[in-house]
Amino acid sequence: MAPLRFAANLAWLFQEQATLPLRMEAAARAGFRAVELGFPYDCDAAELRAAAERAGLEVVLLNTPPGNQSKGDMGLAAVPGRQVEFREALALAVKYAKTLKCPRIHLMAGRIPVGAEREAVAAEMEATFIENLRYAANILAQENLMGHLEPINSRITDSRYFLTTPQQAAAILKKVGSPNLKLQLDIFHCQIMDGNLTENLKMYFPIIGHVQIAQVPARHEPDSPGELSFPYLFQLLETMGYSGYIGCEYAPEGGTLKGLCWLHSYWKSHDVLHSGS
Repeated sequence: MAPLRFAANLAWLFQEQATLPLRMEAAARAGFRAVELGFPYDCDAAELRAAAERAGLEVVLLNTPPGNQSKGDMGLAAVPGRQVEFREALALAVKYAKTLKCPRIHLMAGRIPVGAEREAVAAEMEATFIENLRYAANILAQENLMGHLEPINSRITDSRYFLTTPQQAAAILKKVGSPNLKLQLDIFHCQIMDGNLTENLKMYFPIIGHVQIAQVPARHEPDSPGELSFPYLFQLLETMGYSGYIGCEYAPEGGTLKGLCWLHSYWKSHDVLHSGS
């Protein structure tokens, strides 16, 4: 079985460094060969590409721009009436992805409007989401890019986020019917909303394009105290033949480097020396 490949999410890890280029350098020194950038839009795309090349890193994931965060936006893809803004955000994400040679874009669904009941707006938001995803799938196909849908838990992280479970995401993906749209399964969110991780991983494996990890409930390192046995989950993913990247999207309890003992142990046990690939 091939060892799993890990990517450092630079919106969470290496916050000791002030800029994304410096975080890239730190990630490479720590042994990573891949990174997720989340929201790279405050930096010049060409500058980031040069930093990635200097560090020998592959950029494997970025998000669509969230919208106006000062007004509470966290994505636009499922927000009715903002289709034009979504298309503009998608165009910017595609531009960055092409410059960064990043093959995956997380298409952020967005939040339920303040004061609205989830059940009251669910149908309209789903219809908007499907409309925008069909548009995005066509654009992404032209650029040989993959689009991802990530459910985010509504119990701890974001009570108003529209897309909350892998079941909901899978149903929407089926309705859209585009082969270049996949499920982005964050194990942290999935455990909080549904648990049953073994069966969920097996059930949704055919549509999973990317995996992310953090311990539950505090969202720290995989080997920190919590509900999940990551040695078991890693072995399960190996057995299933998962060949994509695993995004390390957690909040270090202490310093980032101090908290990477779990990863170095994994690399050592799989004869991988200071490498994320």
